[in-house]
Parts: sequence; C-alpha cells; structure tokens
Amino acid sequence: MIAQNTASQPRVAPRSHRNVVTKAAITGLAVFVLVLFLIPMVYGIVTSLKTDSQFSKIGAPWWPASERKVTYEGKEFDVYLVPIDGEVRELALYRPGRQSSWFVDPENMEAGPFEWEGQWRQLERAWEFDPQWSNFPKAWNAINFPVLLRNTVMYATITTFGAVLSASLVAYGFARFRIPGKNILFILMLSTVILPGAVTLIPTYFVFLQIGWVGTWLPLIVPAFFAWGTNVFLLRQFFLSIPRDLDEAAMIDGANPLRIFFSVILPMAVPALTAVALFHFFFAWNDFFGPLIYLAGRPDLNPITVGLTAFNTLYSQRTNLIQAASLISAVLPVIVFFMAQRVFMQGVVITGVEK
Repeated sequence: MIAQNTASQPRVAPRSHRNVVTKAAITGLAVFVLVLFLIPMVYGIVTSLKTDSQFSKIGAPWWPASERKVTYEGKEFDVYLVPIDGEVRELALYRPGRQSSWFVDPENMEAGPFEWEGQWRQLERAWEFDPQWSNFPKAWNAINFPVLLRNTVMYATITTFGAVLSASLVAYGFARFRIPGKNILFILMLSTVILPGAVTLIPTYFVFLQIGWVGTWLPLIVPAFFAWGTNVFLLRQFFLSIPRDLDEAAMIDGANPLRIFFSVILPMAVPALTAVALFHFFFAWNDFFGPLIYLAGRPDLNPITVGLTAFNTLYSQRTNLIQAASLISAVLPVIVFFMAQRVFMQGVVITGVEK
C-alpha cells in the first residue's frame, strides 16, 4: 500500500465571511451617500419650521426653537442658563442688575426670587422645541399657490403626454420599419441633443413672436408633441429588445402596424414609457427658463417655478417662508414618483420566445 499524505492543509477563510464583509461595506457606503443626499432636504424642512427671530439670534440652535419664557406674578420673564453650584440650571430673570441679579426657579416658583452673583448679560438663553407649522399656511396665502399649482400641473401633464406619444411613435418607426437613410436620419435626430439651447433661443423666439404665440402656452406645449431625441433614443433601444416574432404573430391575426403599436409594443414597453414620462414630468415641473421668456407679462399663466422667484424677491429676508414654499412645490412630484416607482423599477424585458 502507498502511504497517503495526511499533512494538514492550510485553511482558507470562509467565502461566506468575505461576502458578509463586502455586503456590509457596500451597505455602509450606500447609507453614507444617502445621508449626503438627504442633508439638503433635512435642512430645508428644519428651516421651514423656524421662527423669524431665530435667524437673527446669536447662539440659536439649529433645530426649530423659540426662546423659553415663564409666567410669574402675571408677567413673562426670559429664561437663561445659569451656572449654580457646579451645575447649569434654567432660571427666569426676575430683576436684572449689574453685579447681581434676581432669578426665579420655574420648577419651584413658590420659593420666590433669589439673588445670584454675576453678570446676567453673559448668560445664554434657554430654548425650547417650537416648530412653526403656521409657516406653511402663511406661504400658501402669501402668493396665489392654487393658480400656480394648476398652471404647473397642466403644463407638466399636457407636455408629458405629448412627449411620450410623439417619442414612442418615432421610436417605433426607427425600430421596426425599413426607411431609406434611416441611420442617417437617426444620427441627425440625435445631433439635436448636442446642439445647445442657447443657439436656437433667439430664432425660435422670433418665430413664435411672428406667429403671435408669445404670451401663451403654445410655445411651451406644441414643441413637446414633436419628439425629443433623448426620449426617442431610450424608447428605440427598448423597442429593439422586443422580439419581432410578436409582430409577425399579430400580423398573421390581421393586425396592421398601428394596431401592433398600440396592442403589442406599448403594453410591453410600460417600464420604458414610465421612465420617459417621469423624466419629462420632472423636467416640465422644474422648467423655469421657458415660462420666464414666453409668459413674460402674464402672471396669471406662470408656473410655480416663476412664481417662487417672485416670492423669493418679496420675502428675501424670511428664509423660513421661502423654504416652506419650496417644500409645498415639491410635494406633488414626490407623490408622483412614489406612486410610479413600482412600474419604473420592475423593468421586465422580454428577450425571446419559445419556438
């Protein structure tokens, strides 16, 4: 018999342990990035709940708060942080003095005022948590928010419908039909994405001015019904992944190209259509430059972006109201995103059929 080598082999670290460490590192990095992205939102929410005086007070906390006061003998007195016997206590300033002052303990008012040796002006104020939820109604009533929201919703909804419909039709043509010079036309269409908007701004404005569209919604709505290059590119790539066997099966059943488009292509392209719709909806909701130019002199037609600019000018010294108005304008896009995220994230793409 041949003796077998029974020498011990070096042990290898379990793969499961390495996987746990990798997942933990990736999760920690994702949480860190998420916190960085949420900092501006948290700052906006906190700022919108502050009082007007909190911004000008030295030593004010970062969270929504107001200076604490207590009522004693029918009068209000300010509360300060007073060091006594090695500890800091919150006491109400009853009678200020130069070298000594009289304070009242809010937790033991029956004991009455007592004297404290020191300069009260060097003491810090006591603050209490006091979110100002009334800032939101004030911001809502300061400008005509219902009209601004109505204009913005109409602008975003109509242009989103036009952008998705036109882009899907053009993408369907590029993905399914044999057109002479189709590749050249596709490249020309994509080149419009590279062209800066500032180059065509003046000629486009002049054309709309000559036909009498300036001061109306038409310069903002009508172009959306002529496909944008980015949307066409995204939808064309998705349509190319849909098997042509489905088209052929529909044609055998007597469906024409338009029926195939509405009955076969569009139902299977819901994730891509949702993505394009969300991208354009958020673009239209945040569009500022277009409405500012074409709706100048028509405040009754302004969307919320232009309205907020006027609001910021009027209330430039009241940051809390500006942040409250900004949060109100962001509520609807957030709701739309969370309602559509399930369809947006599913991304089911059929890559083949059984033969």
